[in-house]
Order: sequence, then structure tokens, then C-alpha cells
Amino acid sequence: MRNELNELATFAVVASERSFTRAAVKLGVSQSALSHTIRGLEQRLELQLLARTTKSVAPTAAGAALLEDLSPALEQIARALDRARSIRHRPAGRLRIVMSRSAAVMVLLPRLTAFAEAYPEIILDVVTVTGPVDLVAGEFDAGIQLGEYIQKDMIAVPVTRELRLAAVGSPRYFASRRLPQKPRDLHDHRCITLRLPGGPYRWEFEKGRKSVTINVNGPLIIDDTHLVIEAALAGAGIGLAYEEQVAEYIVKRRLIRVLEDWTPPIPGFFMYYPSRQHQPAALSALVNALRLS
Repeated sequence: MRNELNELATFAVVASERSFTRAAVKLGVSQSALSHTIRGLEQRLELQLLARTTKSVAPTAAGAALLEDLSPALEQIARALDRARSIRHRPAGRLRIVMSRSAAVMVLLPRLTAFAEAYPEIILDVVTVTGPVDLVAGEFDAGIQLGEYIQKDMIAVPVTRELRLAAVGSPRYFASRRLPQKPRDLHDHRCITLRLPGGPYRWEFEKGRKSVTINVNGPLIIDDTHLVIEAALAGAGIGLAYEEQVAEYIVKRRLIRVLEDWTPPIPGFFMYYPSRQHQPAALSALVNALRLS
């Protein structure tokens, strides 16, 4: 099919120019190569498409009919290619982006208004999930994820600084319970568990050279940190969320933070995508807008 399209496009140029010399200059090939291409097309079709003399070239009746049918199709292909090339240079079109709801709230939404005003022709098609995603298999242009979960063959650009997790519970919950002083004290508490694709998240703590992983138990397993916070506010138990998400609740004393000295910083969110080569202008614009300055 590729060879046939090339031959038909070559024929259209020669027929339109009515000259092998001018067509060769326009196409950037030799006259002998043009003649070979046209002869091959005529042999396959078993039709003479061009009448040739030493002084002129003109389409035959069959060639004129073929050119009439071909011209709109070739023009449509040319327009389609121009549109495709414009995606590379003009920030426009649809971008499919995957991220957690937390990443959407913490990274994307605060910068969305400015981005939409700067690039009105870009549409962000956002899918929220819990846990890592295979971008290629999911047909996504890019994703936002914690650095530790991104595959090593991806291009990763930081979009937040380091994060910290915060274990929190409501004053109502702690009214009749002692505050945990070390991670293992959580075994005596109701905990709100975050579910990831591989199963419930095991709470990880670190202090100096000590690191502890706890399989917590409790009345609720959910898959979104915002729901974890709401459950903690309601007094369901101790929940684990990002420090930024609960800072205001802690200041207002709607939540009490525990085990703060056991929660060191972790790598923040990164925007990731498969390759730098031939990157669409829309994706470059989004990367630059979200990149940590």
C-alpha cells in the first residue's frame, strides 16, 4: 500500500505539472526515477496514464480520470499530515493523564486554571486510579505518581518536593485511648487501612536507623486518602494521609497527629512518560507547567 500511494502521488505531480523535469525538481528526485515509477504503475494497471513526446507530457483519458479521482484524496491526506505535524509544534489536542486522586488535588488542580488560560486548545482527559499504572498498555500520554513506584525506563520530572505521611485521629477517638508512642502501639488501636492494587498498604515507619512495618487492623479498608481523612474526622480510627492534606485539620485541632518523629520524608510526586523523542507540544507544555521550580 505504501508503494502504491507513493506511485499514485508521483503520477499526480507529473500529470499536474505536465513535465517530468518540473515534477522531478518539485519532488527532489531524478527524471529517470520518475520514469521508472510511472512505468511500474502503468504496467501494474495495464493502462497508459501519460502520453509522452520529446517535448510534452499529458494525461491520457484514463490518466485524466484517475487524476480527477486521486486529487481530492491526496489533498485530504496532505491536510491530515499537516494536522499531525501541527500537534508536534502547536500546544493543542487531548492528553490522557492518569494519577491518584491525591495527586490530582495536590498537583494538578492548583495549577489547572493558569494552564487552561495559557493553553485553551489543550484538553486534559484525567483518569484517577490507586496505585501504579502501565502507561503504554493503558494508552496514556503521561501519569503522576510517587517516585518510588515509577518504572526505571520512564522519563520522570519532579512536580512536588518531598512528602511526609501523617498518622492522625480525631479528639473524639483519642478521648478514651492513649496516644500511640511507637508504631507497635498501633496494634492496640483501630486503624483505617488504605487499599492498593497489591493489597492493603502496610504502614512503614522509620526513626534514625530503626525501620518498622506494621500490618494495621481496623473497621475500614478504603482506596482513597481523602476518604481516609473523612473517616478519621468522623472518629472511625487512626488514618494515614499526606501531611499537606491534614495540616489545616491539625491546626484547627480537628485531628491529632501521632508518631510524627517516626515519619521521615519520602520522594514526592513525579510526572512520568515513556520517551522524550518527538514529544507533542501539548505534553511539553504540561510538563513545563507542573515541573517543580
